Amino acid sequence: MKHLITFLMIFAFVGVFSQIRESSIISGTILNQKTQVPMHGVTVININKVKGTTTNAMGTFQIEAEVNDTLHLSFIGFDPLKVKVTNQWFKSRTTTIELIERAVAIDEVEVTGIVLTGFLEVDSKLIPLRSDYRYSISGLPHGYEGGKRNSGFSKVMSSIFNPADALYNIFGKKPRELARLREMKKDPTVKEVLASKFDRETLSALLGVTKKEIEDILSNCSYSETFIKTANDLQIMDAISECYEEYKLMSRK
Repeated sequence: MKHLITFLMIFAFVGVFSQIRESSIISGTILNQKTQVPMHGVTVININKVKGTTTNAMGTFQIEAEVNDTLHLSFIGFDPLKVKVTNQWFKSRTTTIELIERAVAIDEVEVTGIVLTGFLEVDSKLIPLRSDYRYSISGLPHGYEGGKRNSGFSKVMSSIFNPADALYNIFGKKPRELARLREMKKDPTVKEVLASKFDRETLSALLGVTKKEIEDILSNCSYSETFIKTANDLQIMDAISECYEEYKLMSRK
């Protein structure tokens, strides 16, 4: 009898535990607001848990979440959207979300270039010299341009002794957000999304910083303007992560 009671208690506990775990999964359907057509391939990232997924052909998704978590939705050509997980959504287990197509205004662009003559002696003087150097970012196969300094180390060093420096201000005020960089590297969906983006929107949402602050961080870590403007969000994330680790190391010392 004792064994039977123990077995029933274990079975009940497993059942309750399964329900608790199952209740942490919510779903939703994303539609194009204008056409009301389900959207396939929309990126959905839980900012609080740093976990991501994408919608299927029916526009639906499932993701782990809790009440008050914030989901960041993004798709090329549409305005990104932050959605709060409410009690009602958690109880109903599903909801419908609409994304708004982005209106793009293209400004007039004047393109200028360098006309080469074909003579090496002349052309070598026409091409502007750059003072950027090449460096590598951990986990990435290619080298990227840096700024005029030898590394971000000297800038990090100076920021510690200069409280007014932008690098110190940003890292000092947002240690928790920047510490989540490690978590961002663990989720394959998040990494894949960041590798395909160049707009800093998803990265900005995950880190809790503005696009301007991202540029300030990289600039004060001695990354070149070329890298800041052309690197994808995954490369930017890795660059910030390296600089932040250096900052923490120097702060301890």
